[in-house]
Order: sequence, then structure tokens, then C-alpha cells
Amino acid sequence: MPFPDDIAELAARVNNWGRWGDDDQIGTLNLIDEAARRRGATAVIDGRSFSLAMPWSADGPQLGFIPGRDNPEITAWSTPAAWGEPDDFMMHDDRLTMGTQACTHWDGLAHASYRGVTWNGYPDSEITEAGAPRCGIHMVKTLVSRGILLDVARSAGVDRLAGGHALTPAELDTAVAMAGVTIEPGDVLLLRTGHMKHFHEGDRMTYATSASGPSLQTVEWFHRHDVAAVATDNLIFEVFPCERAEVALPVHFLHIVEMGLTQGQNWDLEALATDCERDGRYSFLLCASPEPVVNGIGAPVNPTAVK
Repeated sequence: MPFPDDIAELAARVNNWGRWGDDDQIGTLNLIDEAARRRGATAVIDGRSFSLAMPWSADGPQLGFIPGRDNPEITAWSTPAAWGEPDDFMMHDDRLTMGTQACTHWDGLAHASYRGVTWNGYPDSEITEAGAPRCGIHMVKTLVSRGILLDVARSAGVDRLAGGHALTPAELDTAVAMAGVTIEPGDVLLLRTGHMKHFHEGDRMTYATSASGPSLQTVEWFHRHDVAAVATDNLIFEVFPCERAEVALPVHFLHIVEMGLTQGQNWDLEALATDCERDGRYSFLLCASPEPVVNGIGAPVNPTAVK
């Protein structure tokens, strides 16, 4: 089903196809240059570091609603050494089975398509069981830049925003003002809505079935600010239930397909947010390179913020 006329017009306004060449496969990540990385390095004052990843376990964020998005399962085994060592010398190994959406991750630009194309107009027929040869996550060699926490919950005066709350440009501006920063091209924005608290409290159902997040109203805001990537503290990324009943997850398609904007989900921003509120500093060096999964649609990441 095609977009309604107003969303199609929005898509045309934010389209970035060809901006970095007809053969580009990483979209807005091209905005991360040496200056953006230096801004991140300059933001490091004390050297405190924060992991923004949720733990990998069978009790992860997925509840089986979408086949294949399985929570991590670990299998371990032991093997006696075979080269003349004592009998009690053992080698221990393990393997992981999981969906890349079942942990803290980045989505590659092959994650979404419509009308038969992905980012930059590539045909989605290229995506097979073997993965995505173009726009796969392996095209992202490094993802290191200045990160900015936009604590849209605290700036709204609440502990967490309700699921289904569609963020507005004004709310993003308020969070920017609270952070006391000027967003520059190549920055990576981390949106804290407080939704991760549901997961911490063991309410996996609420965590998996609702979200406050980016909305149709904010698409042009992200485009205008030339951000390199956006990550959220929920499973779905954008507001859910969606604003428009006739269009499912429109922000995914506008961000990924039209803008080439990399999205991250399941980021645990709670400890970082507490620290930012304490010292009033909301920018930091963000080291968040995805695992180089060749032809991967997405990949796990253990993002680290260094202040």
C-alpha cells in the first residue's frame, strides 16, 4: 500500500538518495567525520564510562511475536585437550543462537524497504537468506562520534513517558535546551523515554508492546539537524501504537529508506541519564561500532559512553 499523500510529500522532503553518491550504502553515517569524532573526544572530562547495552539472555526483550527474533540462548561444552596434556586439561567453548533484534543493536540500512527498494534505491530483491550484500551492517566500519543524550522524559518532568506518546519537535527542542548543547552534523542522538524501566522491573510485555518515541512530526527535525544516527531505550524505536492506523511503522521507512538514517533499539540509558542529571553534562564520546556481520541486516553492539 502506498503512503498517504501527506506522508509521501514528507518522504520527498527528507529524501537523501544520491547525496553521498549513487553507490552509497551507509547514508547519514557519512556525516561522522574527523571533526565529529574530535567533538566526542573533547567531551571526555573525567573518563567515566557507561555501558548502554542490555544483558544477553533467554529472558531478553523478544516475546516471540515475530518469528526468528529469538532471545539469546547459550550452549556450552567441554572437550579434553588432544595434544598430550594431562587428563584434567579441558577446553571450554560455547555458542550463541539469537536474533539480532533481541539485544542492544543497530539496524543496517537493509532493514526496511518499500515499493521494492531499500536505501538509495537499491532493489530489495538482492536480500536473500544469505543476507544483504548491499546496505548490510558490514558496511559500517566504525561508529564513533559525539553522543548526546536527549532525556525527553526528565525534560518533560516525568520519570518515564507513557507508551504511545508521540514525541514532538518542541519536546526534542526542550530536551536539547536542558542538555545545553548545539546539535552539529554527525552527532549521534540517544533518546531516553524511561521505557527501559519496564524491562528492569520485569514487565517484558509492556516493554515489548508499546513505546514512546520518534513520530511523523519529528522526521523533518532529525533531517534538519543532520544527525548521523538515533538510538532509543525501547524495542520498537518509534512511537507505538502508531499515530496513523493506516500506516504501520512509518518512521522506520522514512528514516531508513528515505533518509538513510541508522536506528538503534534496546539501549539502556538509565545509568547514563542519572549521571548526566548529576553533573549537567549530556554530551560524551560514544564508541558504538556494530559487530561486522557480513551481509547482516543488523548487528549487536555494546555501546560505551565516555564522559
